[in-house]
Amino acid sequence: MELFDPRGHANRALLVGVSAYTYTKPQPDGVPGHLPAVEHNVVRLRDVLRRGGVFAEGEIALARSPSQERFGHALRTAVREAEGLLLFYFAGHGAIPAAGNELFLQLRNARVVAGEHAVFPGADAFSSVLTELATSRARHVVVILDCCFAGNAARVWETLPDKRRISLLMSVQANHRIDAGPDNSPTPFTERLIHLLGRGDPMAFQDLWEPLHRHMRAHHRTLREEPWDPQSRTAAERDVLLVAPGPGPSVPITPTPDRGTATGTGALTPALRASAPEPLGRRLRTALRRSGQVTLALTGLGRGLRDLDGGAGDTPGTGSRKGPRRPPGRGTGDSRHWYGLRAPSRREGARDSDGGPGPGRSGPRVRRLVTVFSLALAVLATSFGGYALFGPGGDTLCGPPLELRVLTDPDLEQPVGAAAGAYLTSAANTASDGCRRTGITVYSAGAADVVTALRQRTGDWRDPRDEDSDPQRDVGAQPDVWLPASRADVARVTAERDTESQAALRTLGTIAHSPLVLAVPDRLAAPAGERSGRTLAALLAALAERDPDAEVRRPDPEFTDTALFATIGLHGRTEPAVAAGEQRVAQPGPPSPTAADLLCALPQNGAADRRTGALVPEFLLRSGVGCARTTRVDRSAEYPSDVPAVEPAFVHVHWEDADRDEPRRTEAVEDFYDWLRKPSGGQRVLGAAGFRTAADGHALLDADRAAHGVLRAPGPLPNGASPAALESALAAYRGAHGPGRVLFLLDSSGSMGGQWHGPSGGPGILKQSLGGLGDRDEYGVWGVASEPGAKKPYRTLLAFGQHRRQEAEETLDREAVVRDAESDPDAALRAALKEMAGRGTDDDRPELIVYITDDEDGTRLTGARFDRLLDRARTTGVPVAMVSLTNGGCARVRPDARIAEASAGRCLDADGDLGAGLKDEVARAGTGEDG
Repeated sequence: MELFDPRGHANRALLVGVSAYTYTKPQPDGVPGHLPAVEHNVVRLRDVLRRGGVFAEGEIALARSPSQERFGHALRTAVREAEGLLLFYFAGHGAIPAAGNELFLQLRNARVVAGEHAVFPGADAFSSVLTELATSRARHVVVILDCCFAGNAARVWETLPDKRRISLLMSVQANHRIDAGPDNSPTPFTERLIHLLGRGDPMAFQDLWEPLHRHMRAHHRTLREEPWDPQSRTAAERDVLLVAPGPGPSVPITPTPDRGTATGTGALTPALRASAPEPLGRRLRTALRRSGQVTLALTGLGRGLRDLDGGAGDTPGTGSRKGPRRPPGRGTGDSRHWYGLRAPSRREGARDSDGGPGPGRSGPRVRRLVTVFSLALAVLATSFGGYALFGPGGDTLCGPPLELRVLTDPDLEQPVGAAAGAYLTSAANTASDGCRRTGITVYSAGAADVVTALRQRTGDWRDPRDEDSDPQRDVGAQPDVWLPASRADVARVTAERDTESQAALRTLGTIAHSPLVLAVPDRLAAPAGERSGRTLAALLAALAERDPDAEVRRPDPEFTDTALFATIGLHGRTEPAVAAGEQRVAQPGPPSPTAADLLCALPQNGAADRRTGALVPEFLLRSGVGCARTTRVDRSAEYPSDVPAVEPAFVHVHWEDADRDEPRRTEAVEDFYDWLRKPSGGQRVLGAAGFRTAADGHALLDADRAAHGVLRAPGPLPNGASPAALESALAAYRGAHGPGRVLFLLDSSGSMGGQWHGPSGGPGILKQSLGGLGDRDEYGVWGVASEPGAKKPYRTLLAFGQHRRQEAEETLDREAVVRDAESDPDAALRAALKEMAGRGTDDDRPELIVYITDDEDGTRLTGARFDRLLDRARTTGVPVAMVSLTNGGCARVRPDARIAEASAGRCLDADGDLGAGLKDEVARAGTGEDG
């Protein structure tokens, strides 16, 4: 047997644990519940892999409860970087459709929607994940799944053309659900896996299944009360080392006997047996009448619908592709609501230019027979409800309605989806025979991606030029309707469009209004009379006065327009205000993708929840938050006067050469728009979601049921954003969150001798914080100590530039020494502010100065000279993190606290965890993995 020892290669482990979900029962589309045990899984597994000797520092990444978009980014990064061993681990909810032929890994924003095409929006099909993993350059890929129905992944593995370098370990046999166990320990399967990997013995992949199989069968049962039987799939002649035997070359490892390419039972017993034959048409009609309302999933219809007469013809969104089609659900267009049936395009149906059958294809009569047969198979194979196939009399067979694709901002997806669902069953969308006139698909994608795609890449929707330019993957199908959060987005698209754009935009109007608010915990809220009419800066200053420890969070401005609106208010009108505004909402790790995600993330930390304000659209205080039942803190809305409001614009998108059914399609678009504006139609649904009217005055559409903390009449409210303001805010945000610059000042004076050695000493704390910096960040280290009369108050220990962490630490070990001299903190900080101001003249990259000191020479920071230093700190726009190695160093009257406050930085002292605190501060400026 060939044993691959990955030591010495670039290995990667991606450990994904989804312990918290946005949508849970008893919500109609919720997953079964949260999985607290999974949080222990990824932490413990990471620790044991770190000790295993195969993965080096920085080669293990954790993805804790990621959304589908964040998961996709983490997966692509791991796939791109791995060259030796690529290990992918997933723990969370798993789901399968009725046919059981696919396994879906449910991410944080997953839902279970009966009757929708994808069945599980917010989840990734395992076939898509495995396809992505198979593209890696890694010499061996190991996949470990700990979820319900994990064994259903086996059949996906078996379809791979080249399985020899991919090993798959599944926690349970196919079609079985499992218990997650107690909340305070890992799940049963992963706990045993950790035990095996952590014993200190050499361990290869093929050493895992037999002891796992024996233990789980003996001690655990599935929820069917059958023995719990883990499964494995791997090539018998190849194996890979997971735990190293120690330094030096690998040692032979004897494979466990009776191991083949497929271990475990894997056999399935059919749940249903065929009864006596019955005419197909009678069975079809009987099944339909019994079901009442039945939705046919696209996968059930197969190819039968492709040539259905009267289909959508030139329905945009499925243009010709080179090579195999990518699986759905990847990229930022991650979650979709499906209403009705998908009507395929002419391109998919291979029709010729006049819409008739192409060469060699059968005519309409045969196509109808094929379609009816496909409908029959679909009805017999699926059990999801939602769309009536028969009219009210039961004798009219309804064909698939014309489909409209509605693309919207991620923060608007839920209320727009609710409105589309209400329209689907409304009288306005029902013909006289009881059939639906229109089906609607609602989906969302990152706002910045959508603007770029409609501005520059409309042609790539049908025929992508390369892997980096594929809107159908990154955004979704070509939309018929675009509902951005602001009309300004339409102007951004049309202002600098491609001269050969294949999409024409027609704005019909604005359908609602929702101001951006600062949603603060009730205990921190201002009096009602002071909650409106002030700028965001003034509201934030007042919040800081009420609680100096109060924090503020904003979602990701790259992903949703509502976060970009908040960014306009945060940045103000001056350049230094950009850095100060970003520092005000800085946080370790990436921001939440959407405002709803942000409001769901805050309750996960009770202390942070009680002191944190969130910049979110007002309507989310009424609805749209799937985690409302787990929210700990009630919030009140404060209304900034300088932050643009959400004003969803209804835009008809017409695609070039998609005009075969254009009159019908245009009529359907306009009918949907008219219904959305009717008080008894869309306005009622949007009012229930917490929106205000688009008309002057912006009264609540449902004022009788205003959400807690919302002011019914907050006074004049801002209108929407301008295109220039959005472009400027996005450019400034991107500049402020690119590779960072950090200048460390390390007090090297004689008094630091007692605070020098060990992890809690000055150099040790500095080196810990380097985990927040990546290879693209620039940083340097000065040793602050000098003799009287010296030209500079510091000595360069590490030259400013890009560094690998290990090399930087080795340099500091050599160069950082205590000197028999004193430090001059005033002169050193002046020099540092001047240095950083000079480096940031041509960009808006994040910058930070860190000063680590024992405060022995802090007595020099007094008088007029100190006042001038504070003025310089205020005007330079570079935050200063003052790190005092003594207790009480950050008392408000102390110089360290005053310097940090003047520069919009942070003060840390020995009363807290200095190592973790400084690493968080550095991570806000840097691009490293450890933050």
